[in-house]
Amino acid sequence: MVLGLTSTAAVGQPSSGAGDDKGAGASTAAAQVLTWTAGDPIDKYLSFPTTAVAGPTTIVFENSAATGNTTGMPHTLTFDVSDPEYNNDVPLNILANPSDANGGKYTTEVNLTPGKYRFHCVIPGHGTMTGILTVTEAGGGDDTTAPTTSAKVEGQQNADGAYVGSATVSVTATDDGSGVATTEYAVGADGPWQPYTAPVVVDQVGEHTLRYRATDKAGNASEEKSVAFTVVAPPTDDTTAPETSATVSGDQDEAGSYLSMATVTVTASDTGSGVNTIEYALGADGAWQPYTAPVMVHEVGTHTVRYRATDKAGNAAAVKSVSFTVVEPPVKDTTAPVTGAVVTGDKNSNGAYITSAKVTLTATDSESGVDRIEYSLDSGPYLAYTTPVIVDRVGYHALSYRATDKAGNTAQAKQVSFTVAQGGGVPAPNCPEFDERLTVIVGTVDSGVPNRLTRNRCTINELIEDEKEWTSQALFLKHVDSVLDKLLTDNVIDAREFTKITRAAKQSKIGTPGQTEGYRPLFDGTAESLAKWEQVGGGKFALSGDGAITSSTTVEGMGMLWFPQRTYGDFSLKLQFRDDAPGNGNANGGVFVRFPNVRNHPEESRPEWVAINYGHEIQILDRPDGDMYKTGSIYGFDRVGLGNAGVTPKGTWNDYEIRVEGQHYTILRNGVLINEFDNVGGQTFYPERAGDPGTDGRRYATGYVGLQVHGTTDVISYRDIRIKEL
Repeated sequence: MVLGLTSTAAVGQPSSGAGDDKGAGASTAAAQVLTWTAGDPIDKYLSFPTTAVAGPTTIVFENSAATGNTTGMPHTLTFDVSDPEYNNDVPLNILANPSDANGGKYTTEVNLTPGKYRFHCVIPGHGTMTGILTVTEAGGGDDTTAPTTSAKVEGQQNADGAYVGSATVSVTATDDGSGVATTEYAVGADGPWQPYTAPVVVDQVGEHTLRYRATDKAGNASEEKSVAFTVVAPPTDDTTAPETSATVSGDQDEAGSYLSMATVTVTASDTGSGVNTIEYALGADGAWQPYTAPVMVHEVGTHTVRYRATDKAGNAAAVKSVSFTVVEPPVKDTTAPVTGAVVTGDKNSNGAYITSAKVTLTATDSESGVDRIEYSLDSGPYLAYTTPVIVDRVGYHALSYRATDKAGNTAQAKQVSFTVAQGGGVPAPNCPEFDERLTVIVGTVDSGVPNRLTRNRCTINELIEDEKEWTSQALFLKHVDSVLDKLLTDNVIDAREFTKITRAAKQSKIGTPGQTEGYRPLFDGTAESLAKWEQVGGGKFALSGDGAITSSTTVEGMGMLWFPQRTYGDFSLKLQFRDDAPGNGNANGGVFVRFPNVRNHPEESRPEWVAINYGHEIQILDRPDGDMYKTGSIYGFDRVGLGNAGVTPKGTWNDYEIRVEGQHYTILRNGVLINEFDNVGGQTFYPERAGDPGTDGRRYATGYVGLQVHGTTDVISYRDIRIKEL
């Protein structure tokens, strides 16, 4: 299931909006900040508050890569204003995803009143993302008393009261009113405040101060207190100073200078009493500073970093230093090549190219220079462009092209489209089927032999006819042998390649029982056939022991298992699916068809969305609530209701057939027709993608197939996946 939303936030104070991540214009500074985060799961927010106090409030909602969203899944944070049981004075509705203009993070100002607010995600299928925010009067009602705090220092002490080796500080906080909310501590006069979760052990030799404080659930904060103590080294005969060293790292130029920044990492070790302190200083006269993390030097010029260490027995290492130079980085080539395409050939009165069209691609780059040009014909894989592309198959074609420079910048893919018509010149090749894969693949067995053009302009794969309905394997192998004999005579293949293709034909099992319908197995229940598929995005499928694959209940996220071996035009795809969702839940899945190669695609960073954005999803969903698109729907384009699709009991295998002929889609479930759909122009489900290939009705005529995994609670199984080209 996928969903596109264009809603914005409506907030309690009109001076601020969801798109304003600074909360600019709020009339009153917010007294508290409440944060919600989301990621790949569709059944829960990753973090959210449960209590708050009444008054001006800053609300932060983040659904980004930083919060764990790896799939680009959109979520909303919506306050319910329709249920009288809850407060309805904050109509908040924020839509966020990692690829939006704000990077998935939004901030807004609202005014909360005492009572309860119900929050949830409104995207269909995400309805279990919900919670309650309880708001109390500012000050927590009657509780106006801060927590009581104390600290205790323990450890072995000497006659002077100093702690030998280490001291352990335990902090306690109690509150008889609303209860303790947080306890914090800080080491030293300027140390940062940290949550107190366990006794603090201090083992550095010297004088120390530990500060502490606590806050209750009503917001009352205690006064800061502190304890002071001294740690001394235990008796030792250690007279050896620590061993020290330093390394400098970063990107370097040919002269060894560091580009933009150098990072200095200092290490010290002591096998006697142990290292007590490490210090560093910048330059010959710089002040010594405690070393707590690698030192990053950004300033252009020559630098020296001095360093030293002292052990707990007081032995000081000799001062050492490292020197290096930081320079400005060279100006990088960040501009992609400029590309172009020209289609030439004789045209008829309708503008179609007679017999063939020649596509000539060009690319220029004035900085690092062009490294390569690539093209993809009719959504096929990208191939290296070396000479003009001759297209002589009758019909409509779309050729995508791009170029990459020597600095690694790749131009955005462009596309030219054209039609080839039958003419009176050289006729198009009369090939048994269309198959321009890079290697000879028989059934699902890859021989590794290049899929060359033969003398009659058909490819080897096309002559083998592995999609034909063969009544026995013997007949198929005899046919393959006769094809290969001629190719060997014509010097298209050699004897070694002859053997490889023959072996692949035998392993393909074409013509054996179960193959007589003309359907080729894509997944037959074995690990070998599953290995030919590839998982992209989130989630996972695994063999489930009954000849099926089942989506994971532990691997989060939405993703896709796709079959990258070849593309399909007109076909009948048959499979079986089963709802294995736990409890009372229902599976949510789908079958993707006719989408382009997800690798080396402009949207490669989100490969599962290539299928969503450029192909069609045939929905599987029997749930009575949630998403309006039920089993048999063409997701986003043609909706089938639950009554039309029918429902079978959980755990029951369903036969599913998807027939695609031209732009006509036929969907059958358990042999019953449940949907027919004609993809015509003007249908746009995703407004933000208007103009992209497919969104205006011009869906690709060929493409790949894949299976959707939707989430850890939408468990679904598939088996017996097979296809026949029509």
